[in-house]
Amino acid sequence: MTASPDDAGPSPDVLDIAATLIGFDTTSRNSNLGLIEWTRDRLRAQGAHCRLSHDAERRKANLFATLGEPGASGGLVLSGHTDVVPVDGQDWHTDPFDAVVRDGRLYARGACDMKGFIACALALVPALLQRGDAPPLHLALSYDEEVGCLGVREMLADLAEAGIRPAACLVGEPTGMRPVIGHKGRRALRCCVTGREAHSSLPTHGVNAIEYAGRVAAEVQRLARAEAALNAHGAGYDVPYSTLQVGTIHGGLAANTVPRDCELTVELRYLPGPDELAPLDRLLQFTQDTLVPEMSALHREASIEWTVLNDTPGLDLPEQHPLLRQANALLGQQVPGRVAYNTEAGLFQRAGIPTVLCGPGDIAQAHRPDEYVALPQLAACERFLMAFAGGYRGLPPR
Repeated sequence: MTASPDDAGPSPDVLDIAATLIGFDTTSRNSNLGLIEWTRDRLRAQGAHCRLSHDAERRKANLFATLGEPGASGGLVLSGHTDVVPVDGQDWHTDPFDAVVRDGRLYARGACDMKGFIACALALVPALLQRGDAPPLHLALSYDEEVGCLGVREMLADLAEAGIRPAACLVGEPTGMRPVIGHKGRRALRCCVTGREAHSSLPTHGVNAIEYAGRVAAEVQRLARAEAALNAHGAGYDVPYSTLQVGTIHGGLAANTVPRDCELTVELRYLPGPDELAPLDRLLQFTQDTLVPEMSALHREASIEWTVLNDTPGLDLPEQHPLLRQANALLGQQVPGRVAYNTEAGLFQRAGIPTVLCGPGDIAQAHRPDEYVALPQLAACERFLMAFAGGYRGLPPR
């Protein structure tokens, strides 16, 4: 790691660990086993109990480490993902996988999202192991968060099978060290429209899949505008309503052929709530009740098929929850935030584990060339984790 002599902020251990973690190119298309095995070996040498859960090809793994009695339920999880987004085509001024400290910032891919947080947690392990008779503390490192929160699902299934039930979770996504108790959910679907090919001079002999896909896209836009018209019913969110969009569309073979196939992807970013998936329900009903009968009347094998590509729930922790109260007591009673981006926190909550987001850095710096996290943010995270995790004694009755 390259550093200027007047840098100040977190402990040297945090910067050294962050540099090591950053040195592993864990872009989601790559294996993360090097980072996971290095971290596992480090934690085992310090006395932690570690378990791995792998993907189907065993190219990637989650690490769940316990500081305390192995297999014990209860306790607090400090959670972070190990994968990072690609740097392809980005104009970096430094090597993105070689940590550089300059002008009060740590630059590298993953410095902000979210190897800086993981480094803070790992640096505190020796001190946290001295807590004595207290609920266990856990470190959870996952794979493939950036491509749909895939790894954490395997981790949570593994913990459930082993009977390990943590009581609370802190996910260290970059929030500027402000507690975040709400974020949108995400559901993405593929829509496959199948019509009938014909020569373009005889359009009545075919069923134009692109034209029907266009009507699907128009309905997506209509529903999106209806959600926006509901106004600011999502208080605290920068975009205070659910959003619906078409992300990709592909179809057709040639200008002189009525296209048989067209495929589009649709994404809903929804506010947590009882009717959170209603826009998608209305979209699917429109295709089945209106478009499919029209297409079938022209050709009996014409169809529209939907496939769920990703389903990651939102986060919605009540403002009165004791987990937030404990965090706020250390952070200066900040107003809790709500964000539009999606994280693993909703999956922890779905598993029955109350969860809050709080970590160093600004999400606006993530995924960009010259990604960075400010050193004072890392220092604040280190102090907060020592007080929050070090003093954790469980959640009081609500």
